[in-house]
Amino acid sequence: MIDPAQLLLFYPAVLALNLTPGNDMLFCLGQGIRSGPKAGFAANLGIALGAMMHTLLAALGLSALLATYPLAFEIIRWFGVAYLVWLGVQTLLHFELAAADTKAVPVSVFRAFCAGVIVNLFNPKVAIFILAFIPQFIEPERGAAFLQFLLLGLIFSVNGIWVNGAVGVFAGRFGQLLRTHTGFVLVFRYVSALIFFALALRMAGNW
Repeated sequence: MIDPAQLLLFYPAVLALNLTPGNDMLFCLGQGIRSGPKAGFAANLGIALGAMMHTLLAALGLSALLATYPLAFEIIRWFGVAYLVWLGVQTLLHFELAAADTKAVPVSVFRAFCAGVIVNLFNPKVAIFILAFIPQFIEPERGAAFLQFLLLGLIFSVNGIWVNGAVGVFAGRFGQLLRTHTGFVLVFRYVSALIFFALALRMAGNW
């Protein structure tokens, strides 16, 4: 059983990552503009499945490691601190919203879903985040590390469904507006960076 206090710390960081415009969000945006809201949402479901596949692969390897070698917690903790700082810096430095090609030929819902799975599986940012971050909230003394890993990964994936899904559906209906007004992305970017830096500070102090 995961400590509710850990979930209160875990969820804001997950929300920050989901709200930070990246490859997944831009992909849903592009699919929505190109092929409509159904394709945008289907791409988002594919991305969520890809994230769960990342989680399963990581859990299969890390659960045994974390249970056998307590030192692994310290190594992963500092790797997580470095990664979160890097993620916060990247969030502040890179502000770009890819323009979608509205003249592209629409794709089917199934193809959009499959493409979403592939985009996520081949996104190293997702794999690194899951490997570096989720173990910070696993407490072996509270139960099986494997199940805790899967539950936290499920929260990460499901939360992404409503964020990226909303982007895909909204883009399908109001694509032209999103291409010319990006102020909302800037707000999310600064809030997300602040959360990442604060969480990195917490991890460095082992609070």
